[in-house]
Amino acid sequence: MRVAFVSMFTTEHRDAPAFRRARRIAEGLAARGHDVTWLGAQWWEGEIDHFEQDGVDYRAVTETTSAGSFRSKLPFALRRAAPEVIHAVNVPPAHAATAKTAGRLLRTPVVVDWWERDPEIGSRNQYRKVVSKPDAVVTPSETVRTGVREYGAAAEDVTVIPEGIDFDLVRKSPVDDSFDIVYARDLDGDANVGTFLLALAELRDRDWRAAVVGDGPERAAAERTARDLRIDDRVTFVGDLPPAEFVPVLKGTHVFAQTATYEPFATNLLWALACGCVGLVEYQAGSSAHELVEGLDRGRLVTSPQELADEFVACGSLEARAVNETFAGFDHDAVLGEYETRYEAVVAEYGLFS
Repeated sequence: MRVAFVSMFTTEHRDAPAFRRARRIAEGLAARGHDVTWLGAQWWEGEIDHFEQDGVDYRAVTETTSAGSFRSKLPFALRRAAPEVIHAVNVPPAHAATAKTAGRLLRTPVVVDWWERDPEIGSRNQYRKVVSKPDAVVTPSETVRTGVREYGAAAEDVTVIPEGIDFDLVRKSPVDDSFDIVYARDLDGDANVGTFLLALAELRDRDWRAAVVGDGPERAAAERTARDLRIDDRVTFVGDLPPAEFVPVLKGTHVFAQTATYEPFATNLLWALACGCVGLVEYQAGSSAHELVEGLDRGRLVTSPQELADEFVACGSLEARAVNETFAGFDHDAVLGEYETRYEAVVAEYGLFS
């Protein structure tokens, strides 16, 4: 199938989750034999107007990230690419709306991949236009799906396709038993790592070793909190870890704590659950993390640092595991298969009603 990804930004411009997700999908589809084109702003050096990397043909709609120019040139770029389906990232929303308009003119269905609404890029009304009479919208979680429906999308138009992980890596990686409890996330204003540290402070009289995986603007504040709570000698801030190093740590860890206030999809929690960790999730209205542990025998929901501390203790009776095959369905190949199924359905539906 010929698939055209529409996103002015790539991870070379902005290293954000929405663009990382789109790039993984594009590269994965190309590896499965699809003809994949990415229509965006040029990010490579030189005067050539296209560049191939990891099977994806990146074509420059504009030389720079000029929003107005990109919108005006996008319909012509789509016509030249002649895709069977258009995959549009919802940020910036005006570009996704332009892709929808161009798709109707070219008689080509458009799948909008919605990770989140970025309030710094686009107005609320522009995001409403993105989901106004779409061919299809994909979100990473039910929490995000609910938000999209609040912008006006019909329930039947929105499909949840989660993030994926490399489950073969989970199966094959060694075990690093350096820690008993792990927290992992970008340490930004939504990290809420303080709740995790407060829970640990309640357990000073017990024997445990904890790690905070991740980096960001709030790391220094978190390290100060650990010192103030007098647990800094037992909490290791390890910084960012690539999957090849992160997975062994998780396989040797008994409990993973998720306390962030905002999470369209809790990918680090998914890795942890796949690696056999018991997942403790503090319920947050802006986070989808609870979706991964609801009904799970190795998952718990909490609402406070004290409850989190209590569950740390209670979960000690559960057997240690290094792999949980329950989550094999989140493997990258399975997730790509869900995208292929959605593309095929929207192409068939478009042909039926166009």
